[in-house]
Amino acid sequence: MSRGWKDVRDHIKRQILNSTYKPGDKFPRDKDIALELNCARSTVHRAMRSLADAGIVERRRKGGTFLKPEPVTRTTLSIPITRVEIEDRGYEYRHFLVSAKATKATPAIATRFGADKASRLLQIQALHLADNRPYVMEDRWISLDTVPEFVDVDLTQISANEWLVCNRPYSRCDVQISAHTITGEAGKFLEAAEGAATLVLERTTWIDDNPITHVTATHTPGYRLVTKG
Repeated sequence: MSRGWKDVRDHIKRQILNSTYKPGDKFPRDKDIALELNCARSTVHRAMRSLADAGIVERRRKGGTFLKPEPVTRTTLSIPITRVEIEDRGYEYRHFLVSAKATKATPAIATRFGADKASRLLQIQALHLADNRPYVMEDRWISLDTVPEFVDVDLTQISANEWLVCNRPYSRCDVQISAHTITGEAGKFLEAAEGAATLVLERTTWIDDNPITHVTATHTPGYRLVTKG
């Protein structure tokens, strides 16, 4: 049976752990690993790219793949479906669309996406609730050049978060996590006191060089981010 890329990745991880490959060692060519494991070369390429993204191996153009002398251990932060996250915590989920409008990019979004890729944008503000209490407020920008079919999505029935996670796989995700104090509109929607401390998570997803979405998620005070490595 042909292996999937995760099987190949895990196989290589086991070889690293049992010292088949030591720090600084060069791996066989992708096509040779593919022959050994009875899988497509593209499957090995995807597995190696995952290991490179995790800081374990280094891919050198025309030079091959090497186990890093000092591999970096990283925790993977996946993009959750907010509805599932809330329901898994035992709460009833609701989603409230605040606004959705086609608009021009702000300077910050134009810089983030690239001015030449920020022409057709949809800005969405939405509130996710747990047991009818505010959970997280989203301010989201979506590139309609990358995701033109999104104009037909009924955002009163499904959140942009859930639709994008389920329908738009990404090749890269940039994440920023910071602590802020709540001010203005966010405080009103989150029913939080002015100046209360909160977690703000910003994510930008891409397919190759094309931006999919950028979201600023402001969480209600007391929110805890949980991830598994």
